[in-house]
Amino acid sequence: MEDLNIKQLTLALRTIAEEKNLPEETVLEVIEQAIAAAWRRDNGTREQLVRASLNINSGTAVVSVVKTVVEEVENDVNQMSLDEAKTVDPAAELGSEVTVETHNVTTFGRVAAQTAKQVILQRLREAEREVVLAEFEDKIGTVVTGTIQRVEPRVVRIELGKAVGIMPQSEQIPGEYYGVGRRVKVYIKDIEREGRGPQLILSRGNEEFVRFLFSQEVPEMETGAVEIKAIAREAGRRTKLAVASALPGVDPVGTFVGGHGTRVQAVMNEIGEQEKIDIIPFEEDAAGFIANAMSPAEVLSVTVNEDEKRATVYVSEDQQSVAIGRAGQNVRLASRLTGYELDIEAKAAVKPAENKPRKNVEDSLFNAIEETAE
Repeated sequence: MEDLNIKQLTLALRTIAEEKNLPEETVLEVIEQAIAAAWRRDNGTREQLVRASLNINSGTAVVSVVKTVVEEVENDVNQMSLDEAKTVDPAAELGSEVTVETHNVTTFGRVAAQTAKQVILQRLREAEREVVLAEFEDKIGTVVTGTIQRVEPRVVRIELGKAVGIMPQSEQIPGEYYGVGRRVKVYIKDIEREGRGPQLILSRGNEEFVRFLFSQEVPEMETGAVEIKAIAREAGRRTKLAVASALPGVDPVGTFVGGHGTRVQAVMNEIGEQEKIDIIPFEEDAAGFIANAMSPAEVLSVTVNEDEKRATVYVSEDQQSVAIGRAGQNVRLASRLTGYELDIEAKAAVKPAENKPRKNVEDSLFNAIEETAE
């Protein structure tokens, strides 16, 4: 048997809290979880709900076995009926938790002590990561620069100072090379707290990454002179941007493109030359907006069904393949950009009428010639 020295745990708690820059309450909670897990390993079953309480001042540890009060007991290891619960706690009610056993803990078996150690190490790592990631809460929705730490089959791990974030395959730019040690700009998408501890989710493949890159290149966005109304993106292939101006006389498309295309080129340098960017003017009129969104195809007319959020786009036969795009990409992005289901229909070009002389005029002419000949 190995003694559980509460004073040593208390001393270790304060040391760990200082070294890891963690609140003492957090470290105390971690150690209590470890004590509960170790006691359950020695004395209980895996399904039991066990809680431990470590009293730093008195140097004692108390373990409690808890059951939930339910109407119909399905698992008596962690559930109990209301009638049974009232014999333990008269104030018990359905849904409440009742302590059915308490134990003072002084010693652990060797295996249980090892279990406690593993739990402490694992929970401390999670707590430390949580504290570090809390610093990134206010950076969600921004772009930062990081260093690629490791490349795995489905995930790229990127170091951002103290924290390490992950860029899942779905958030990567297809075809982009990720080399260890390379510095890259990434969009901080979210902090995911499900599964195995908190994770910083990064992206280079989502629409907001492109929006942020343009905000760095187009100062007029900050002043409100121009804005991006909508973005539709298939990373590594094509992005469509609908832009508008709040000031009369300001060309929104030209503002985003920049002189000699410098602004849009700066964004393409970051996301890769293989990804094309269509910048189109936004219109309040749905038909006009849809026609613009179909760029580079030339549209003859658009019929809109507002009730079904559907529209039919009419193009000439030679523009049909351009309107649809490779593997349907152009019409798919235009649909996402505008929010309408789009159907493409080709119209045969109307041929100009030939200038044929009227038959009676021709007859009169021939008759006059014949009479003259006679």
